[in-house]
Formats: sequence, structure tokens, C-alpha cells
Amino acid sequence: MNEKFRIRAKRNDRIAQWMITLGGMLVICSVILILVLIAGTTLPLFKAPRAEIFAKFPLPKEPTQEVLALGVDEYLETGFFIDRQGRFNFFENQQGLASDQMAAQPPGDGIKVLKLESFGRMQFGLLWEDGSLSLERVVYKPFFDEARGNRRSIEHTLERDAFFPATTTGLPVQSMGRVAEGGRKTRVDLLTNGQLLINQVAVSESLFGDPEEESFSESVVVPAGASLTAMALSSDGTKLYAGTSSGRLLRWSLAEPGTAELLDDLRAFDDQRTITALTLVFGDYSLAVGDDRGEVTTWFPVRIEENRAGKQLQRIHDLSSHNGTVVMIRPSLRDKSLLSLSEQGLLRLDHMTSERHLLELGNHEPLTHYNFSTRSDGIIAMTSDHRAIIWRLDNPHPEVSWGTLFGKTWYEGYDAPEFVWQSSSGNDDFEPKLSLTPLIFGTLKGTFYAMLFAVPLALLGAIYTSQFCRPRLRGIIKPAIEIMAAIPTVIIGFLAALWLAPLVEKSLGAVFMSIVFIPVGLIIAVIIWQTLRRHEPLKRIERGYEFLAVIPVIILSLAIAITLGPLAENLLFDGNLKQWLFTEMGTRYDPRNCIIIAFGMGFAVIPLIFTIAEDALSNVPPALRAASLACGASRWQTVWRVILPSASPGIFAGSMIGFGRAVGETMIVLMATGNTAIMDLSIFNGMRPLSANIAVEIPEAPHGGTLYRTLFLSAVILFLMTFVVNTAAEVIRQRLRKKYGRF
Repeated sequence: MNEKFRIRAKRNDRIAQWMITLGGMLVICSVILILVLIAGTTLPLFKAPRAEIFAKFPLPKEPTQEVLALGVDEYLETGFFIDRQGRFNFFENQQGLASDQMAAQPPGDGIKVLKLESFGRMQFGLLWEDGSLSLERVVYKPFFDEARGNRRSIEHTLERDAFFPATTTGLPVQSMGRVAEGGRKTRVDLLTNGQLLINQVAVSESLFGDPEEESFSESVVVPAGASLTAMALSSDGTKLYAGTSSGRLLRWSLAEPGTAELLDDLRAFDDQRTITALTLVFGDYSLAVGDDRGEVTTWFPVRIEENRAGKQLQRIHDLSSHNGTVVMIRPSLRDKSLLSLSEQGLLRLDHMTSERHLLELGNHEPLTHYNFSTRSDGIIAMTSDHRAIIWRLDNPHPEVSWGTLFGKTWYEGYDAPEFVWQSSSGNDDFEPKLSLTPLIFGTLKGTFYAMLFAVPLALLGAIYTSQFCRPRLRGIIKPAIEIMAAIPTVIIGFLAALWLAPLVEKSLGAVFMSIVFIPVGLIIAVIIWQTLRRHEPLKRIERGYEFLAVIPVIILSLAIAITLGPLAENLLFDGNLKQWLFTEMGTRYDPRNCIIIAFGMGFAVIPLIFTIAEDALSNVPPALRAASLACGASRWQTVWRVILPSASPGIFAGSMIGFGRAVGETMIVLMATGNTAIMDLSIFNGMRPLSANIAVEIPEAPHGGTLYRTLFLSAVILFLMTFVVNTAAEVIRQRLRKKYGRF
């Protein structure tokens, strides 16, 4: 051999080796970097929330008057406190300097505020010493001041929403008032005798004049033995809750003016603990309850019996406990978080749905008053020595926990814990439902039915093509099937959704009849063929052209199924198989279901499995086949006993690669499943897999939001699923190679 040629060949081999190695390493590094990228976007979901002190200073006024409440604007720049004179004392938070005062107009000279209730967005109910009640609102308006170089400034005003005059029943112990959007006003007073007085003003529309107001007054007798210790009123004034000193919860409906309907009177705690604090969680559906044992729980009405129309309050979530009595609970105005204060002056921030304990504040200085900012991204509080502390909250994903992502969660409006995916709704008080379990279930369900359809066809086709088919015919069939893999999946999904789904729905009886008739027809044809094959002309068909005899059988069986399907449906199911499935089997037929997915996604997976399996079968050494046939085995015995075991590593690898392909399929399942995130094994229902969910949700997900990061977590799970499947497949393939390597 020419020495120069040999040296050049070795050099080229080394270069090729290094390039192949480098390419392989780049592929591995790229996959790892992709995983790091999506995992890095996901990790903030589980990051612990933080609260950093934004400002801390003494109140800018000598506390000669008792401070009743605090507040702060959404930019944490301007705060205020309310004193017994009804004055709103504003101060700027950078230096803690007083800015101005605004006083709520008292009902008379020298009348002071007796009690104060804070609710809503900077709304306050002031109970005056004469028994009247006024509802005041602090409004912050940001603007750009040209005199300061177009710098942003904040203007604050005080507005009165409603005024309720004093009642004739004397000075109430506690009073609450609300104004609904339509102008309806509600006032609830707890009287000294322990009874409730409810006054409502309803506004009725008139076609020919100004709206008319009609007043209603009703005295509600509290059940015997119930000493009320806490009350909560919904923002529209239609729901009233009360807690007692013996641990009972009461709920009234005030929806009908002048009629207070008692809906619940139940013993919330068997140990008769005192309920000390009540508030409605954001959305006014769930009730947060604090007691003298330091526990904070949430309740909402659920249907106890399946066919019962009414609902009853039930304890749903248990949040973190204090070491002493809970004296106050404030709801977040952004999500389902709750901020509770104990008698020791300790603040705890918890999220209701996820039951996560998020933060603990006031460890070193006991707090006496506090409030959320309107965006709930800040907290203002006052210590026992009249110092104001303002925290800036970094709490972007409180609703996410391992339980809400993968476990059953009891959501508002549900009668039991469920796996639910529902990322958005029409209103702001929506409770995000981000359970990934139905999506993982949908991924596996769709893949199972697709593989159930694709694997037998692909493997049987590969066995026939590689072992029984003539070489010339094999050279036509194999490229034709491989070309199927080049068909865009969006075309397959389009045809499955718009052509196949209506066809199957229209001919559902024929589909089920074909599942029976085609196998039976093939078995009968094989039995008949065993008799006819003795003739010499037919033996020529048997030698590599068997499919010519199979095609007419399949066509005939399909024609019989199409003909008899409607007749069987009319005879057995009164002409409506879908209605029979719903009434008798409790299964609803969805036009875009797993039958469509089995055909559509199976069509996309068959070429991949067929190609790998056919190559594995064709690469079995011819000596093994010849030795088996020489020993007297038939061609089928040779395939079953020799060829299949020898090719089993490649066949298994092809099946697992097809499985991974089906798991990651997006367009077909996106177009042909209906995208319903339900957990039902029925083949007549659709599903929503992880891949399709990412495609549907990611365009609408706010960057960096909870939904956005949860979708990236879905991508991580999808990646890990395929990685685990491929790793397990490789391990099994290596064991099969070791077992059958002696052949």
C-alpha cells in the first residue's frame, strides 16, 4: 500500500473521529443547556417570598389620640393614619414627615369616632359616638408635575361613599356598612342586647323619572346561646357572617331587601373556642376564621349531599397557627393570601389555596395595627411604641405548591378536592387552578391509544416486509411508508379534526362493527386459504404476494361493517348509540376523542416504528434463518422462534422511540382532542396533553407570571418523561442484546 495514502487515510480517520466526537458533545451540551434554561425559568416558582423594610420611622404626630387604622398608597410613597377625631393624617414615607390632614365630616360638633372598620381598597367605616356611620374612601391619583420636571407625584383625596344616620335603638356595639355598584346600601349593627339590626336601601329603576330609593329595616334575632364576637359583611352587602364565643358560625343571606335568611348555624369547633376574627377572602366566597387558640382556617359553602340544592359552610383549609389569640385578619386585594395578627403582635402571611405559610413579620417589635397596600405588594404596620414600618413584598407565586401542582386541591365552588387545570377566567378574583396531573394523564392516555393502534400495524408490517415480501416489492413498500413520516403533522391534525372526526361520529356503529368483522374476516380467510393453497397457481401468490389475497378480505369486511353498523345501531340502541352511552354507561361522546387520536397520531408514529423494526429484522444474519429452515422449521416458526428474539433489541428501541414521538406530539393532539383537561379513561372523551397545553397557553401567559413558569415546568416534566422512557428503553435494549448476542 502507498505509504502516503495510508498516512492520509489515518489522518482523515482521526479528523473524522474528532469531528464526530465534537458533534456528539455539542448535541449533548445543547440538550443539557435547554434543560438548564427551562429549569431555570421554573425554579422561581418555589422561591421563598421575601419582605424587605422599605421605611421605618416614628409617626409624624404625637400619639395623643389613639390610632385606629393605617394605610399606604400602591407606590409605598405616601402613608396615613386615622385618629379618633376622624382625621386622616398623611405623611411621606421617605423621611416620615407629615404632609397634610383631611378630616371626615363628623355628624355634629365634638363627636368623635367610636370604632372603625377597614375593608376593600382603602375604604373605612367610621362609627361615630352618636350612632351614625359614614363610609370614607381614600383615593390616590398619580400625575406628572411639570413644575418638577414631569416627575411623578401622587395626589390624595378623601371621598364619602355613604352616610347612615343614627338609629333609634341606641349606640351599637359594632357597625358595618357597604355600598354595592347599583347604589344599594346595607348597614348591619350589633346591638347591646346581642341582636342584629339590618338597614338596607334598595334603588329601583324608573322609565319616566329618577331612580327611586326604598328603605328596609329588619331586626334579626340571633339563635339562643349565641354571643356574637366577630362579624364579616361581603362587599356588596348581600352576605353576612358571624362568629360566637362558643365556636359557632352563622351565615345569613341579605340578597332580598328586608329579608335576612339564616342559611347556616353550625358548631365550627367542638372544643367551643371563641371566634375572634372574621374576614372574607378576595372574591367574597371564602370566609377566613381566627380564634382564641391561634388557628386560622377558611370555610366556604359546599353541597353536602349530591342532589341537595342548598349548600352548607364547611372547613376547607387550615393555615399556619399563632401562639396566641388571632385579633385581626386582612385579605390580599390581589390573590387568596391572608395576613393575620396575633395578640403578641406577630404577623403571618399565608395563602389559602396552596396552604403555604409565606412570611412571618414583627418578630422583634410587637405590632398593633397593619394594612395591605392596594396592590398587596406592600404592608404598613405600627408598633406598640408608635413607629411605622413599611415592608415591600416580593411574593410572585404564592398559589403554587407541590400539592396544588400534583395533588387534589379543594377549590372554591367545588364540592370535593379535585385535579383541575383552569388557568384563566373572566374576573379578577379567580382562583388559579394549575394542577399538572390531568395534563400528565392526558399525555399518557393519548400516547397509549396511539401506540395501541400503531405498534401492531407497524410491527406486523415490518415482519411481513422483511421476511415474507419479495425484494422488488419490499423496495417499493418501505420507501412509501417512510415517505409517510414527511407528511406535516398539521395536515394530519387538520384531516383528523375536520374529516375523520365527523365521519367517525356519523358512522360510530360501523366503526365498532369493523373492529369485530375485520379480524374475524381475516381468520376465516386464513382457514379457507389453508384449503385452497394446495393448488399450484395459488402457491405462487403465497410466495411474497399474500397481501393480494388480504386486501379483498379487508375491503369486504369493511363493507359488511358499514352496511350492518346502522342496522345494529337501530336494533340494539334505538338508533342513537351516543345517547345510549350517556344514559346507560354514563359516558359522554366527544366528537374529538381518543378514537380520532389513535388514528391520527398512530398514522404519524407508524413510519418511525416500522422503519426501525424493519431494519432490525432485515439485519438478522441470514445464517440464522437458513439454519432454522434447514432444521425443518416453517417460515413462521423461524420468524417467531429465531428472527424476532434476535431483532428484539431493535424492535423494542423502535417502539420506545415511537412512544417518545407520541408523547411530544403537539399539532395533532392540539387540533383533534378538544383540549379538555379531564381525567377519564374512556376512549370517547378527549384530553389535554402537556405539549398541546403549552402550545395553547404560552401565547397568553404574562412573561414571568405564575402561568408562564408553570408552563415551563410542564416542559421540564415532558423532557424528563422522554428522558426516563429512553433511558429505560436503552437499558432493556442492552439486556436484550446481551441475552440474544450469542445468536
